[in-house]
Amino acid sequence: MRVRTTGCRTGQERSAILGYYEDGPNLVTLAMNGWADGEPGWWLNLLACPDATVDLVDGPRAVQARAAEGEERARLWARWRDVGDDVDAYATLRSSETAVVVLEPRREAA
Repeated sequence: MRVRTTGCRTGQERSAILGYYEDGPNLVTLAMNGWADGEPGWWLNLLACPDATVDLVDGPRAVQARAAEGEERARLWARWRDVGDDVDAYATLRSSETAVVVLEPRREAA
């Protein structure tokens, strides 16, 4: 998917291509910077302004981002193992925990 965010310093639109999977109506991705330290710019932008747009094969979707926590994070992280990558081993390359990012359908103001 392509995620389009608002730059937290510039206010300009930024985009990044990310792997994801669907979890009900939500899209789930990992906030990783090639497994290197430091948070990716797209995640820093979403922390500052969680409203974004994702472009998928079936069209764009308005979403709101948040980090999964607790049991939800554990469940969603475990699902990445089903993808085939050794996320546990890669995660040890980072000095901080990798955020599991949930992109929920945005509720538009009435």
